[in-house]
Amino acid sequence: MKDLKYLSAYIVPLFCIVGITNGGLWLFLTPFVIFIIVPLIELWMPSLKSNLTEEEKQSKSINKFFDILLWLNVPIIFGILFYGLYSYSTQIYETYETIGLIFSLGIVAGSNGINVAHELGHRQETWERFLGKILLLPSLYMHFYIEHNYNHHLNAATPEDPASARYNENLYAFWLRSVTTQYTSSWKIQGQRNKEAGRSFLSLKNDMFWYTIIQISYLLLIGFILSWPTMFVALGIGFVGFSLLEIINYLEHYGLRRAKKKSGRYEVVREIHSWNSNHAIGRIFLYELTRHSDHHFRANKKYQVLDYHTESPQLPYGYPTMMIIATIPPLWFSIVNKHVPKEMVALSKI
Repeated sequence: MKDLKYLSAYIVPLFCIVGITNGGLWLFLTPFVIFIIVPLIELWMPSLKSNLTEEEKQSKSINKFFDILLWLNVPIIFGILFYGLYSYSTQIYETYETIGLIFSLGIVAGSNGINVAHELGHRQETWERFLGKILLLPSLYMHFYIEHNYNHHLNAATPEDPASARYNENLYAFWLRSVTTQYTSSWKIQGQRNKEAGRSFLSLKNDMFWYTIIQISYLLLIGFILSWPTMFVALGIGFVGFSLLEIINYLEHYGLRRAKKKSGRYEVVREIHSWNSNHAIGRIFLYELTRHSDHHFRANKKYQVLDYHTESPQLPYGYPTMMIIATIPPLWFSIVNKHVPKEMVALSKI
């Protein structure tokens, strides 16, 4: 019965459906619950630090229930997206309602879209990785698959990684640097892969080229079938979706640095190079993404068997709360800087 807790992740799209159906201020139900109600609940809920036994891990690793929960997000995401965009194209929306719709669908695209895409993107099965790439489409961030798998996991907690926030770098400076540099880095990685394989730019295996075509086609299809104003709403949804990802990126490695050895190589990624959070709601809603330290330590581990490591730096609050705090840089620095290991602060100044 404990495994049913992950069904709670569907609460986010459920709130979004309620908001679209009722309209008006109800369209702000999703952001209100996620960024006000959930953080308030997290303040008094305990952290869950226990790990599974080896027997439990083995059993849960092969249990398809946990995989199905991820796969179901594909029809859920695109079903809600169509419902919201169709509603906008066929009804009269006030400006405030449009804003509520964009934020609600953007939150769904980020939490149940990009977050699940991240998990599926590490799977061994090609078709599961394909589902992950499809889930990145509503956020217009399909290049995340390349950058995350071929650069971030290699260079996390180093200056070479666009998605690792530097010590005393505020969220807004990080967002601009990360968004732009991850995109250009993805093209560089793809170009190098093409060169090594002897492929042309128009090759069927030039993923970045096809991601661009698919995303543009997605927007144009919405414009042609629904309306051009609806296409701009889809753009807004994408912006909110990938911005939520970047806020989470900011949390995950802020101020943490790997030491460079005499050889010029960085030390291997360890549990101390990612922030961890055991707060219950964030763990469940984000499919254990908050146990990020173990994910980087063993990237092929499925979400349901990730461990808590006592040596990992711990965020003082859960992800939803920390995301709100991150939007206020002075507050963020005052709370988080004192938790950054001193040796890593020193490395950041080199």
